[in-house]
Amino acid sequence: MTDLSHPPLPGALPDKRQVAASFSRAAASYDSVAELQRAVGHALLARLPAACAPERWLDMGCGTGYFSRVLGERWPASQGIALDIAEGMLNHARPLGGASQFIAGDAERLPLKADSVQLLFSSLAVQWCGHFEAVLDEASRVLQPGGALAFASLCVGTLDELRESWRAADGMVHVNRFRTFEVYQRLCAASGLRVVSLERRAHVLHYPDVRSLTHELKALGAHNLNPGRPGGLTGRSRMVALVDAYERFRQPLGLPATYQVVYAVLEKP
Repeated sequence: MTDLSHPPLPGALPDKRQVAASFSRAAASYDSVAELQRAVGHALLARLPAACAPERWLDMGCGTGYFSRVLGERWPASQGIALDIAEGMLNHARPLGGASQFIAGDAERLPLKADSVQLLFSSLAVQWCGHFEAVLDEASRVLQPGGALAFASLCVGTLDELRESWRAADGMVHVNRFRTFEVYQRLCAASGLRVVSLERRAHVLHYPDVRSLTHELKALGAHNLNPGRPGGLTGRSRMVALVDAYERFRQPLGLPATYQVVYAVLEKP
């Protein structure tokens, strides 16, 4: 668990309390702008082993419960647990069903018994965890032998166009930091879980203007949560500089926003 009693180091991942609060506030608007999140989650589902048919599964970082409902429909006789650190997301997801239980919890310290689930599914959540090795340890603990961990995350290279444009505009931290793909490779290899597949894929979305992108990030709850981010409102001159810098990246389809997505399936021996 991240020690929250000390100030974060430069380059540190966001404070998880702020992550939880930000996603709770975004619960009502999240699904309206979650095009990437749905595409990534369905791509992760397609990577599950063909024989995967869990009697009990965990959707870790369930958000609004979209994939809890997909998992519940795929295996209607199964028992599902939807878990998220953001109470606001759980409050939104619970009435919509899909899982048998909706519980608040942290991926680095799961409130589940050992050997209790056969599938741990997590799409675009673990990038917010400060200690990914703890996530892997917990997955190994709660999975039954032969069970699978399937996760999608974000790595370095994500939103580089926005990062570079802000750097040109004012040099301050405006874009969330992520681990490198090589760190994911190293930690998965050392986890004691068998790596079935581990790959990086770029997803590129296009926007008519910068405001459309920043509005979407805010609606998702995934806007700038970094330690060291500038406080207060962004001044007009800085926004003009940002827009001018981002225009250099414009393509025929619009302004690109690249997400570098890590897809992994690991199995407990």
